[in-house]
Amino acid sequence: MGNIVAIVGRPNVGKSTLFNRLTGERKAIVEESSGVTRDRHYGKSEWNGAEFSVIDTGGYVQGSDDVFEGEIRKQVHLAIDEADAILFVVDVQVGVTDLDMRVAKILRKMSKKVYVIANKVDSPIHQTMSAEFYSLGLGEVFNLSSINGSGTGEILDKVVEDFEDKPELEDTSGVPKFAIVGKPNVGKSSLINALIGQERNIVTPISGTTRDTLNTRYKSYGFDFFLVDTAGLRKQAKVQEDIEFYSTLRSVRAIEESDVCIFMVDAIEGIGHQDLNVFQIIKKNKKGVVVLINKWDLVDEKETNTIKEMEERVRKRLAPFTDVPIIFTSTVTKQRLHKALEKSIEVYENRTQKIPTSELNDKLLPIIERTPPPAYKGKYIKIKFITQLPTYTPSFAVFCNLPQYIREDYKRFVENQLRKLYKFEGVPMNIFFRKKN
Repeated sequence: MGNIVAIVGRPNVGKSTLFNRLTGERKAIVEESSGVTRDRHYGKSEWNGAEFSVIDTGGYVQGSDDVFEGEIRKQVHLAIDEADAILFVVDVQVGVTDLDMRVAKILRKMSKKVYVIANKVDSPIHQTMSAEFYSLGLGEVFNLSSINGSGTGEILDKVVEDFEDKPELEDTSGVPKFAIVGKPNVGKSSLINALIGQERNIVTPISGTTRDTLNTRYKSYGFDFFLVDTAGLRKQAKVQEDIEFYSTLRSVRAIEESDVCIFMVDAIEGIGHQDLNVFQIIKKNKKGVVVLINKWDLVDEKETNTIKEMEERVRKRLAPFTDVPIIFTSTVTKQRLHKALEKSIEVYENRTQKIPTSELNDKLLPIIERTPPPAYKGKYIKIKFITQLPTYTPSFAVFCNLPQYIREDYKRFVENQLRKLYKFEGVPMNIFFRKKN
């Protein structure tokens, strides 16, 4: 079960810089598509073999400084509710401010681990100036320079060292875990109620983490899977505002603990910014995905090509990962809900399939020989063999003489060929080019 690290602090202290450094990004906007800012608030990181998620709370706060105090209070409470560790970023060149003191007061009341990060320590004199932040009453202060990254290793060493081993749920090997995710009011709770509300063959919810996570086992109509806790299953927090931020935090937990995500989209509203934010989290975690266009019963004036046109629009928004099943459903009329579960099982099987190396090479190498990688500065790239790696996420190693010259478009070509040869619908995959003389 993954750990979540939340970055909090007042404006202009360097939260986004720290977020980018932890997640390996060079800019806040990783990918631009139709004006959508992707991967701005959520990322994955790894240090000393420990993987964890990073949430930049500042990315969700909008407005001028005079309204920020109220906003940050809500964001800090939300982050504390979900995160395992809090990085509280302050500005050593400005010193302790009233807002820093207010945030610290909130954090002192919480049981979560808090690390005070004195940012902008860009010279030896700043090293001693950071001592005043001990007055916040939150323990050790870690110095960081956002310009050159010095101090990052010391911070991460401590954070990773303090991660607690998460309690494991009962042995569920071989039983898929499905998470129903999507923005608020898209029909998640209605789908959950349709699945478990009146069924008798439901195992009692299993106790999970300290966050009251629940995995409910569904055994009916020939199906057997765990339904991973989502926002619709939990008690709603008192916080009513910042719906996108709250929804994303809940989605992170559900997605990370699942095998396949049933990603729900409102048929009337279509895919918007918030939908894409959740979809990017699914992709980043390499989870299987089934897209449900819900509330299809509310779409008026359906014509022969209505479904086809809607599906094309959805795939265009989800590009470049378009090899996903799209099902048009209604939780009110229960239209195609059974099909959605069937497809979710199929995606799970796609995600867990293992292809023998001999078969893989027999089928894929002839295709590669007909369309080899383009030469680079007169150097020809020769691909020797391909093998599937023993990882849960479908991953393939392609061995060749000059892997450093393989372009991204050729990597996509190999992926597309794999998808044509085998059923990987709804499953992100990894392809690595490795050197072999």
